[in-house]
Amino acid sequence: MKFEELSALYRQPLFDLISQSRAVHLQHWRGEEVQRCSLLSIKTGGCSEDCAYCAQSAHYSTGVEREELLSLENVLAAARRARSQGAGRFCMGAAWRGVRDGSEKFERVLEIVREVSQLGMEVCVTLGEIGPVEACKLKAAGVTAYNHNIDTSPEFYPEIVSTHTFQNRLDTIAAVQASGMSVCCGGIIGMGESEADRLRMLEVLSNFDPPPESVPINCLMPMPGTPLANQTPVDIFELVRLIAVTRFALPKARVRLAAGRTKLSREGQALCFFAGANSIFYGNKLLTAKNPAADVDVALLRELGLHVEANQRGTAC
Repeated sequence: MKFEELSALYRQPLFDLISQSRAVHLQHWRGEEVQRCSLLSIKTGGCSEDCAYCAQSAHYSTGVEREELLSLENVLAAARRARSQGAGRFCMGAAWRGVRDGSEKFERVLEIVREVSQLGMEVCVTLGEIGPVEACKLKAAGVTAYNHNIDTSPEFYPEIVSTHTFQNRLDTIAAVQASGMSVCCGGIIGMGESEADRLRMLEVLSNFDPPPESVPINCLMPMPGTPLANQTPVDIFELVRLIAVTRFALPKARVRLAAGRTKLSREGQALCFFAGANSIFYGNKLLTAKNPAADVDVALLRELGLHVEANQRGTAC
């Protein structure tokens, strides 16, 4: 979709917008189903990038200690626990600029992926920048989807990162798409960007070919020690509007309420689900940020008449 179309949708009266986005949602999805995803940091802290929102950056004093890659046994234990709690997708994140074929850390990640992929869940990883060779090997090992967010608009991107470019993000996404892995790609709002920047981000996402299969919408969790530590929370109606327009722009994508849900009321989350969100991260922690407890999410979904989406594996290599 073009920016002008997205902007016209976004500027409608709120009830008109979410009524229309709900109709689009029901054309493509079961309205009562929500996918639950579990996210595990398999390598925390010490990242060389200077993303202004990230507590794992080595450029800032945030109190997050650099840790080594988790052992296969620890990752498998976490994955089995997530499966037992109803996760349909298990996501693993590593605080690296990227990985390269032939390195010890990449070989260890491939071993972890092979084992986790045998547990019957979709497998998603986010490892930073990769190229065509790494993408094909991850796909062969059993990765269903690769997460690589574009974060914001191309114009605002240099305001939040200087150690890599927006084009670097697009290059990794192109390698993922060429390998046949699904792309999980979204952004973060509340970093000081304008509403126009958010819509430009959606314009970029909606013009991917193929489009992303899942779109995480993160609300900034201001982390002490980062340049964005004092940002104010996103207005709930701005978030709902963005969820609704995302559903228009990417009708076949899972729209995931990601970071920041601890700052949202139950009513606010309900509006997001109505407007088109149909996936959440669950568990007490998202990498380094807090997340609602699993039992709190289960209770909310039950009260809204929503239930966990039946487990659906991605297509084979």
